[in-house]
Amino acid sequence: MQVVCLDLEGVLVPEIWIAFSERTGIPELRRTTRDEPDYDKLMRFRIALLRERGLKLADVQAVIGAMAPLPGAKAFLDDLRAQYQVIILSDTFYEFAGPLMRQLDRPTLFCHNLDIDADGYIAGYKLRQADQKRQAVHALRLLNFRVHAVGDSYNDTGMLSAAHAGYFIHPPASIAAQFPQFPVHHDYASLRASIDAAAATVG
Repeated sequence: MQVVCLDLEGVLVPEIWIAFSERTGIPELRRTTRDEPDYDKLMRFRIALLRERGLKLADVQAVIGAMAPLPGAKAFLDDLRAQYQVIILSDTFYEFAGPLMRQLDRPTLFCHNLDIDADGYIAGYKLRQADQKRQAVHALRLLNFRVHAVGDSYNDTGMLSAAHAGYFIHPPASIAAQFPQFPVHHDYASLRASIDAAAATVG
């Protein structure tokens, strides 16, 4: 049985924090895991900046509610799910992802949770599991699945390495150069062709 594990932001939907940065005019919030490989450092920075600017979870959710999947992402995902088991492995949060998951017809999503204080501010976050993307791929392999993994950033390279086959889509050139072992794709058609070709080699 073949399973495809996809990152969410940058792969199927726009980067949430970049969209929020553009809406609020706070350029510091444009930093993502493409720029900062230390996820905890990045999240602590974001949480502190939101509180400093008086921005609450509801403010972030309002921006997400107006977002849409990347062009072609829904058709790609629908077509992929018709042939493979598909799991979204993301370092986003369930409190953020709901509106986007509805637009994608609710694929299976493994991500994290936020801690929200009594005033509605994001106070912290709870990882579902440390290094959860890589751990999920390992678990699937132990269940005798053949795993394909797709990502675009630093925090995806663990699961790409753990999978039988790993692929980049839309990665920054700097990250692609650091990890030349992963084929780079710039559109869903070529990515799907690579997945199908790798899947066909094992029947």
